[in-house]
Amino acid sequence: MKEFDVIVVGGGHAGIEAANAAARMGKNTLLLTMLVEQIGAASCNPAIGGLAKGHLVKEIDALGGLMALATDNAGIQFRVLNENRGPAVRGSRAQIDMDRYRIWMRNAILNTPNLTVAQEIVDEILVKNGKIYGVKTNLLNVYRCKALILTTGTFMRGLMHFGPVKIEGGRFHELPAKKISKSLEELGFKLERLKTGTTARIDARTIDFSKMEIQPGDENPKPFSFRTDKKTFNPKQLPCFITYTNETTHDIIKGNFHRAPLFTGQIEGIGPRYCPSIEDKLNKFPDKERHHVFVEPQTLEATEYYLNGLSTSLPMDVQEDFIHTIPGLENAKIVRFGYAIEYDFIQPTNLKHSLETKAIEGLFFAGQINGTTGYEEAAAQGIMAGINAALKIDEKEPLILRRDEAYIGVLIDDLVTKGTNEPYRMFTSRSEYRLLLREDNAILRLGDYGYKLGLLDEETYKRIEKLKEEINRGMKIVNETFVTPNKEINVLLESLGEEKIQNKMEIRKIIGRHTFNKDKLFKLLPELKSFSDEAIEQILIESRYHHYIEKQKQQIDKMKEMLSVKIPEDFEYKGIPGLSREIVEKLEKYRPATLFQASEISGVTPAAIDIIHMYINIKRNKK
Repeated sequence: MKEFDVIVVGGGHAGIEAANAAARMGKNTLLLTMLVEQIGAASCNPAIGGLAKGHLVKEIDALGGLMALATDNAGIQFRVLNENRGPAVRGSRAQIDMDRYRIWMRNAILNTPNLTVAQEIVDEILVKNGKIYGVKTNLLNVYRCKALILTTGTFMRGLMHFGPVKIEGGRFHELPAKKISKSLEELGFKLERLKTGTTARIDARTIDFSKMEIQPGDENPKPFSFRTDKKTFNPKQLPCFITYTNETTHDIIKGNFHRAPLFTGQIEGIGPRYCPSIEDKLNKFPDKERHHVFVEPQTLEATEYYLNGLSTSLPMDVQEDFIHTIPGLENAKIVRFGYAIEYDFIQPTNLKHSLETKAIEGLFFAGQINGTTGYEEAAAQGIMAGINAALKIDEKEPLILRRDEAYIGVLIDDLVTKGTNEPYRMFTSRSEYRLLLREDNAILRLGDYGYKLGLLDEETYKRIEKLKEEINRGMKIVNETFVTPNKEINVLLESLGEEKIQNKMEIRKIIGRHTFNKDKLFKLLPELKSFSDEAIEQILIESRYHHYIEKQKQQIDKMKEMLSVKIPEDFEYKGIPGLSREIVEKLEKYRPATLFQASEISGVTPAAIDIIHMYINIKRNKK
């Protein structure tokens, strides 16, 4: 019997970050995975990041995680989505070489101090007196631990659907994890089913790219990681392509609805709302004339292409038929067919904000077992579970990121307070404070945590501190420098193509104009020329959105003040309009002493907290 501090089950995106964090925080960690060579495998699309997902990747990086570094090392196209829109809704996305990404991650994990990797399947979770103490594997090995993190992905009773053909597995040609599901049920957890899917992969030699729209990467690509050297970052970028389905495509798919596992009752799990299969799209939007198909290279050699937008579980002959109706794919040869996969998950309302289960001390869940979809959402949970498992062993308070601190905070709060009945995906619209939680300032928001936890090195932290100092110094200049409407300033503004000023004002208001850029800034304030590009970017954003940022900060302060409000012991929740019966039952059961304690109860929403606060004030005023 071998003993470890932390055991992580699963070598996917969540498991990697969990194991890396726990081990680097000094804990003797074991990563148990079915296939060592599949550590870090990208099961579906060959891309990292995107809208809101890019935020998560940069937050993971700020906490000392691996995903951004792996992406920079394996990226084959880098783009900033929504670049022409406001900074709060921009999202970095990179196509990755799936093979290089997996190999980079595997090597990183195998070279992490304090981390042992073993190729075994966990069959049983060992619990005594409500506390975790280890696992038993398919090789009959027993490993003891103080904390266990389950990151099982789609493997718990995984079932793949290729039309009427059903194959058990967590990925094609990989075994399912069946006994661990049974073990969880025996421990009192109720398991539910979700569904996701993937698309066909096409032999590149059989694609006619001349019939498609080319989609190149950014001319000056930016790395994901703050730790990647921007001066030497010069990845070879491959183009993606766009084509479209058409009426003939749709007729073939609709004509085979009776053979679609999604509609025949063969698939029981609920699929992702925002990444549906092509048959689901046509069923829900029957009048839409065409749908995008993004044709994306899977490796630097570009021998196979992924058809993003064509996820399907239709029979193989139907996949052949409808793919051949799409411009550029008339002669396409399918290397790998698309399929759907069902798997077990557990309602995340069973968890604390630390991602530790409420029922069993020392047992943590992260990733798709919590009902999420996406590499980035999984990795974000993984790093938090790894951090909090290590902190628990040290008998320290868990790291709970607030909604106003990070998208990771929004993700976890949504999961543990609301639960989910469909695969959860992150969007910028889920955050109330997205102007503060931008991609560009993730390292400034969370870098202190990463350093204090021992996950960011001294050199990186010094760079963060230097950047903060530059930003503060620059903002002091723009906030305290005033300009008067004299001839000299108006001539300068006119030469810059800017409107003249009529009244005395802070120079920040000029810099905050949407027409202002870095070159104009240096001519107006030449003393800022020595500042780094990162600092200048922050100064321009802070100046441009000063009013809105201050307003959001005031809202946060008001929320913090509100959450400290005490709830009277005799407070009656019944009869308050706007509170559901479920919320009333939970509040009466737990009788929280403060609004903060009430907000920590699973299912009690921010809107409910507002209502309770209002009625506390009404009660006080009556007295």
